[in-house]
Amino acid sequence: MPIGTTSYAFISTSPNDGFYNVSSNTNWFGWHDIEDHTSNDTNGKMLVINADFTSGEFYRTTVNGLCENTTYEFSSWMINLLPASGCNGVGIPINVKFEIWDNTDTNLLASGDTGNINGTSSPNWQQYALVFQTLPSQTSVILKMKNNGVGGCGNDLALDDIIFKSCGDAIAIEDTSNMNLISVCEDALPFSVTLTALPDFTIFSSHFYQWQESPDSVNWTDIAGETSNTYSATSINNNTFYRVKVAEDAINVNNNSCNSSSEIYEIRIISFPNAPISNGDLMICENDTTPLSVTVPSGVIVNWYDAATGGNLLLANNTSFNPTTSGLYYAEAETIEGRCQSTSRTTLQIEYLETPEVTDESFSFCENTIITLQADPTDPSIVTSYLWDNGSTNQEINVSISGTYTVIVSNNSCSVTKTITLSQIDNPIIESVISDDYNIIIKTSNAGDFLYSIDGITFQSNPIFSSVEGGQYTIYVKHQDCTEAITTQHIHFYIPKFFTPNGDNVNDTFNLKGIEFYSFSQVSIFDRYGKLLKNAVNTSFSWNGTFSGQLLPTGDYWYVIIIEGQKFTGHFTLKR
Repeated sequence: MPIGTTSYAFISTSPNDGFYNVSSNTNWFGWHDIEDHTSNDTNGKMLVINADFTSGEFYRTTVNGLCENTTYEFSSWMINLLPASGCNGVGIPINVKFEIWDNTDTNLLASGDTGNINGTSSPNWQQYALVFQTLPSQTSVILKMKNNGVGGCGNDLALDDIIFKSCGDAIAIEDTSNMNLISVCEDALPFSVTLTALPDFTIFSSHFYQWQESPDSVNWTDIAGETSNTYSATSINNNTFYRVKVAEDAINVNNNSCNSSSEIYEIRIISFPNAPISNGDLMICENDTTPLSVTVPSGVIVNWYDAATGGNLLLANNTSFNPTTSGLYYAEAETIEGRCQSTSRTTLQIEYLETPEVTDESFSFCENTIITLQADPTDPSIVTSYLWDNGSTNQEINVSISGTYTVIVSNNSCSVTKTITLSQIDNPIIESVISDDYNIIIKTSNAGDFLYSIDGITFQSNPIFSSVEGGQYTIYVKHQDCTEAITTQHIHFYIPKFFTPNGDNVNDTFNLKGIEFYSFSQVSIFDRYGKLLKNAVNTSFSWNGTFSGQLLPTGDYWYVIIIEGQKFTGHFTLKR
């Protein structure tokens, strides 16, 4: 340092008591090994002091280029280089006094002590400062630093970033609405506003002003004659920025090293936004939640109305809208800044299509029949198409196979599926028809609600027909819900167990009805002694109980009946 700056001696290596170094590191005596305090300062330097054994001044310098009658802040960053554990934990703390003297070195303008700063476990730079005011016609001061402690084990310090900066009030600028920024829509031009500078009186006791304006908040121009705390800006048509320079003395107003600048008041001119860009009209199903939507640039919101101009606000600040009814809707753009609306609104249309309503059904149908299946929507008038799973596009189809059938019923793109379950009612399958004495018994191999008939006219649910005369019959069986009857031929033939030839016309003959329908038959009747009483071949058979014109007595008689190779023998009773 220059001669007269310090009473300490400079050394380029480790500084002992009473020596100093200007260094980029402090790797000596077990001190904290640190870099200088200045940020991004490659190989930067700091003043390293090892205190002398006697207290006193260790640094003095004259600071020039200051403004007269101006408040300044002096500050310096300082660190105790000795770790807390150094000198067995009892190292001498650092303790520095700062003094600001006028340039004659006769008037003390300000002073302050740091107090004891003990060692720390890790490096800890700290800033110390004091405020002073220069005197009238005074542009320089003398800075002195004194060591309040003594040398020995401890009292080792580093200094860096000594700063003098002018101080001033914090100064706000507000308009009559207490705002420091206003956004103006272009239809409000030219624009006028009255601004007021509001210092907070924390530093200055008096204030002198100079208003400035700028088109970009970078390049500033003084406004001639505007030196009061208020300014009325008129005929503004472009983005404009305003601020005011303030000094405590009139001589310093235009010296940027001596004045303070206020906050910036900004006037932003906002252009009308373009109308929103439509994302398209919608034709959607009534239960579809797809909204109408538009696109706007950032900084712009969208409001929805029910009319092209005026009308009712339906939804604010949303680029999409879900109407509840079909119709035309209108989207208006509005800037977030200035609330400037687009000069026109974008028209969008939405049409909600009614979805057809159908009901699933189940049916049964008779075997060997055709059934007609109907899509049968609740309101056919809205239906635009049908599509069955067999490819048919008709409203109905004819089918004859059981299963599940589906049909898509559509109103344009709005579709619903109807399901029809179809089951077949099977025809009866005749397994057998037998004659049991006078009865005909019908048996089917499948079950169902069947009806039975032996004449095709009268049907009954009982498969047994009683007291049926012998003969050839057509047997009919059908399901009670169907018309088709399954048929088979049956020769009803039975051998009576008795007959009563008493002339009352009831069971007077021994008849073998139905035997005539067989391709071969032979009947022989014998008495108990084996006498042949009657014989017949391939013909109907009836015997009145006589032989050679004589009435035979009550008794049992025997028969031998051969039908198509099958032989039946037995006896029956003749009763008088």
